[in-house]
Amino acid sequence: MATMKVTDGTMEQVIQNNNLVLVDFWAPWCGPCRMIAPILENLAEKVGDQAIIAKLNVDENPVGATKYRIQGIPTLKLFHNGTEVETFVGVQPLERFTAAITKYAGN
Repeated sequence: MATMKVTDGTMEQVIQNNNLVLVDFWAPWCGPCRMIAPILENLAEKVGDQAIIAKLNVDENPVGATKYRIQGIPTLKLFHNGTEVETFVGVQPLERFTAAITKYAGN
């Protein structure tokens, strides 16, 4: 499964209607955001049956960025059953995301 684009209008529904959702708060002009994009595509292929990997462009969707107090990008937030459980700031290795998803996938 590929990453999913979400907007201010769809993000809450995706978070509430899925067991695990990792949201990437990003922008096209952000160098580190471009660096993490292939990592997230790989992650989506690897854990697509366990979690949704969503991307929210903060320039086009300022409400979501404000609601979750995003101060720098890339910031990623992991939601389990609609509740924020982990936050990652900056480029992270694939293994770190995989471990976090695996930790909550069975619950």
